[in-house]
Amino acid sequence: MNFSEIIPSSILAIVLLIGTAWDLRFHKIPNWLTFPVAGMAIITHTWMKGFSGFLFGLEGVAVGIAILLPGYLRGGMGAGDAKLLGAVGGLLGPKGVFTAFLFTALVGGIYALVLLVSHGYLKKAVLRYKIMLATFIFTRNFIYIPPPGKERKPLLCYGLAIALGTLLSVTVGGRIL
Repeated sequence: MNFSEIIPSSILAIVLLIGTAWDLRFHKIPNWLTFPVAGMAIITHTWMKGFSGFLFGLEGVAVGIAILLPGYLRGGMGAGDAKLLGAVGGLLGPKGVFTAFLFTALVGGIYALVLLVSHGYLKKAVLRYKIMLATFIFTRNFIYIPPPGKERKPLLCYGLAIALGTLLSVTVGGRIL
């Protein structure tokens, strides 16, 4: 690893650590973390590679935010999650952030299943869907059975999934630049 890779790698590790800790503690990822990192990533890449570096960082930020924007708009995650992935994209570029997102989705899915199992929701959901399937088989009518209204969903801190998925993508997938 040369000097031009050490700086973005170090920044990425620090940002992911702070973002995860903040998300786990306060259930949000602060703008004071994501905005400066995204801007600094664009500036750093511009300084190292000129206009092509500028586009690399800017496209990475845009792709990172765009990937998680639908989840935010549907209420499935916070805006901080999208902004954190945008900051990651500024450091990794468009291809790197897409790879990080794929690993993040895998880690996030496993994380969600662990939370559902540990809170007993998965067993209840499987039972509801078995009843719906049996009803459909016998009556040929699909009747949706919603979860009980008082049932609280476990809180998923997606910053953790972003951090683990990104670190996996960088270690398995290769270099930052």
